[in-house]
Amino acid sequence: MSQALVRPLREDDLEAFGEITATSYHEVDQRTYQRAWPDPVRRPPGRNSAWIERARAAIRTDPGGCWAAEVDGVLVGGAVSRVRELMWILASFAVRPDHQGQGIGAQLMAAALHHGRGCLRGMFAASADPGAVRRYRLAGFDLHPQMFVTGVVDRSALPVVERVREGTAADVDLLDSVDRRTRGAAHLSDHQLLLAQLRLLVVDHSTGQGYAYVDETGSPALLAATNRRTAAQLMWEALASSPPGHQVSVHHVTAANAWALDVGLAARLAIHQNGYLCLRRMKPPAPYLHHGSLL
Repeated sequence: MSQALVRPLREDDLEAFGEITATSYHEVDQRTYQRAWPDPVRRPPGRNSAWIERARAAIRTDPGGCWAAEVDGVLVGGAVSRVRELMWILASFAVRPDHQGQGIGAQLMAAALHHGRGCLRGMFAASADPGAVRRYRLAGFDLHPQMFVTGVVDRSALPVVERVREGTAADVDLLDSVDRRTRGAAHLSDHQLLLAQLRLLVVDHSTGQGYAYVDETGSPALLAATNRRTAAQLMWEALASSPPGHQVSVHHVTAANAWALDVGLAARLAIHQNGYLCLRRMKPPAPYLHHGSLL
């Protein structure tokens, strides 16, 4: 077998790289699955299209952070990373399962990290895969265990939530301001991607500001607020939009965001642990539930 060639990721790689990420992430989910969890589901076509749009945007805004690995002309892995203000973010990172353990991941990680060489901070979400976690720790990242809450929302527990409204593109300056106060860097153009794919909820009041992007299941895909009370209001409003009788999951809860566990327990959801938030030179953002790839 030939040596892997690491080169810049191109737009015509995205269909193949999307399949690699969907396959490799699903393989890890199956390997680390616990019986009390929702069954692992491979990324469906609709979500794969959303992933491709996010990766395409990264190639345009951060070409130096997007890399592909190929062997004998066949794509076997890749990495997508972004720099937002002074924060480096690893959005996607995967190697085809039959090419793992050959040093390809280390080459891709080194190339992506070079893109963030001028950044003060770094941040990304990781699975519980032991080999990958070892690589991230050796690269100098602190590992913060993530929890998630899941179950069917008890509709009788839903409180009356005030001061939460529907958001629009006109709120982006407010969202960036909340980003800087919570995670130390704005999402900038990433908000346009999120607005196109998710519902936006906003709180803008003298007692607190915040926002949440909510998917069709009622799960907050990204939530940030200036205080815990506002964050809890946004999470409750998101859960209230979950289809009655259907299971909802709220992911990416670190110990710094125990308020989200309290909301989950009040809604009669169960707490589980899975994966890590990997950070360099920063504390876990709070009140904050990060997005899986845009963080």
